[in-house]
Amino acid sequence: MKPDDRPGSGTRIEPVPGEPAAIATDGAERALLVADYHAGYEHALRYERGVDVPSRGPDRRRRLLELVARTEPDRLVVLGDLMHSIGDPGGAERGELEVLFESVPATLDVTIVKGNHDGLIETWLGDDVSNDEDNTVTVVPGEGVALDGLGICHGHTWPAPSVLESDVICLGHEHPRVRLEDEIGGSRVERAWLRGRADPEPFRARPEYEDVAWLEDGTPPQLVVVPAFNDLVGGTWVNVSDRSFLSPFLPRGIADAEAYLLDGTRLGTYGDV
Repeated sequence: MKPDDRPGSGTRIEPVPGEPAAIATDGAERALLVADYHAGYEHALRYERGVDVPSRGPDRRRRLLELVARTEPDRLVVLGDLMHSIGDPGGAERGELEVLFESVPATLDVTIVKGNHDGLIETWLGDDVSNDEDNTVTVVPGEGVALDGLGICHGHTWPAPSVLESDVICLGHEHPRVRLEDEIGGSRVERAWLRGRADPEPFRARPEYEDVAWLEDGTPPQLVVVPAFNDLVGGTWVNVSDRSFLSPFLPRGIADAEAYLLDGTRLGTYGDV
């Protein structure tokens, strides 16, 4: 997947090869982006569906911390659904998150976009699990914020105007996947990235965006849908016609998006895969 090439843009998005994560660079700051961590998902499977799956919390933590060490970001950005339970987290889920944040380097600032599964995360996360006064854990609303030229949101609701005015917009929530078939009828499903220019059509009718200049005359920003970090959660099979998208502005807002596998393989326009 190529970095952003919007004219005048100083924001670059570069996926980490083989991982559901990307590095965003805007000026001097490097941010590691991940989405849909869904801590405690195995506990939810056991409680809600009676499916006994051993916890992969330690593996999730190890993979994320290895990514932090490998990429050396200034900031970790979670694009929503750090938690899985919609209400207050239970013991297993909260314990997983406490250990995770106790392990995060003290110099690493963390920004968490509040997803639809994140409950009241802002009421306890900063006070209970920040490992050192040197780093900050900030929770922002699901509609997102702009970090210089990078707009971040979760995707379950319409983005803030400042997000839509950014050079590059990154979101989660969708858990995009593609179903691939071979010549003898076998198939497999893999996590995927979606990337393309934002389409103005679904945004123009909303009054909160009346001052967003590119909707009338300008180059639309790049819109990147980030695959789920948690490999157990389901998702939208974006190249299967009878599967609907979850976000209120997808797929109309990114109609010509291309799909990429985690290893960087370009599949072409997602609807043609």
